[in-house]
Amino acid sequence: MRKRPDPAPITTEVLSLSHDGRGVARMDGKTVFLDGGLTGERVRFIRLRKRSRFDEGRVVEVMEPSPDRVPPACPHFGVCGGCSLQHLDPTAQIAFKEGVLLELLERFGGIAPDEILPPLTGPVLGYRRSARLGVRYVQKKGKILVGFREKRTNLIADIDVCPVLHPEVSSIIPELKALIASLDAFQEIPQIEVSAGDLQVALVFRTLVELSARDLSALEGLAVRRRIKVFLQPGGPASLRLLAPQGAPELCYSLPEHSVEIAFLPLDFIQVNGEINRKMVTQGVDLLAPGPNDTVLDLFSGLGNFTLPLAKRAGTVIGIEGDSAMTVRAQENAGRNGISNARFLAMDLTRGLDPASWGGEGIDLALLDPPRSGAIDIVPGLCGLRPKRIVYVSCNPATLARDAGEIVRSGGYRLKAAGVMDMFPHTAHAEAVAVFLREAF
Repeated sequence: MRKRPDPAPITTEVLSLSHDGRGVARMDGKTVFLDGGLTGERVRFIRLRKRSRFDEGRVVEVMEPSPDRVPPACPHFGVCGGCSLQHLDPTAQIAFKEGVLLELLERFGGIAPDEILPPLTGPVLGYRRSARLGVRYVQKKGKILVGFREKRTNLIADIDVCPVLHPEVSSIIPELKALIASLDAFQEIPQIEVSAGDLQVALVFRTLVELSARDLSALEGLAVRRRIKVFLQPGGPASLRLLAPQGAPELCYSLPEHSVEIAFLPLDFIQVNGEINRKMVTQGVDLLAPGPNDTVLDLFSGLGNFTLPLAKRAGTVIGIEGDSAMTVRAQENAGRNGISNARFLAMDLTRGLDPASWGGEGIDLALLDPPRSGAIDIVPGLCGLRPKRIVYVSCNPATLARDAGEIVRSGGYRLKAAGVMDMFPHTAHAEAVAVFLREAF
């Protein structure tokens, strides 16, 4: 049973940052995780929760600030759970994330890279081109809320702006709140999905009921007024339909260094940060270094984000993805870019790799970009193919570290290099890349 928190503020020293960006202190022999604390600071905090192994609290006064402390860019920071590190200088954020990656590689993989790659950085505000915003009518407040969840709760934060969100979407949050409040179905829209291409922004309104003609007209008005694409999703992903405007440009993003343009639908997975994605793709291609005689395997290939740029330099690229609809769109993107040496297959990669599915063709190089759960199911099969080089792009350094240890110990590879990418500035989330060389190579 949880104990009641202490009502009075307590003074302590912040010793370090946890992997989720909270300050770490020690009080009475127990670890305390502190929202708002930075390494080296002397702070006053209130306990929010007492648990058997650790406590949780929130900083209410910074008595001796860290030299890396900066004013948060967002007026809602500390309440909204979308960001956790806006009070930490962006350069220090990168150093923190790099330290987390190296620590996890040592702890879970028992390895260290031969070299640390320079971090990939980009814009720290207005970068988020993909997001899921919660929508809720709060009777006590008598209004509609649109935004991310509050820190450590299921409540929707009461925000009017989001500096990390795509500027066209951040600027219309108050308008969205007022618009939804005016609808007949104002309590039947639980989410708005945001998806932005280079030239076009789309909003997907998830609805629990069929909308009235009046409501449809109001949403059409938003589309025309703001020049954005408005979609409706009354059921699963297959129910997605464009409401307005008809004939608007499709969603797409470019990878100019590779002369590639990728089209996508608003519910498709794309990397959140467009500029970092461009740098990440170029880095991945350069690290893999395919030649015109190489056959490359791209696992978890999605829309062809890495596959198509790789095909510009490789002899053949085989993209494998678990979502069959995504493989269809990836093949369409290959045709859109005049690429004929890339082919895409749908395969459940949680069941391992089956070389027979692509004709048993030998593989020279491999790139993988798995989900947060990692790629442990395919590591044995991948190593068995004996590619001379593997580039592993990860959105979860913990599972990367676990898989890296297996690739090195069981696969006969060496971890040549690893580094971080600032895909999600102001959060503790770290994107990472690792390069493995076959020892016999």
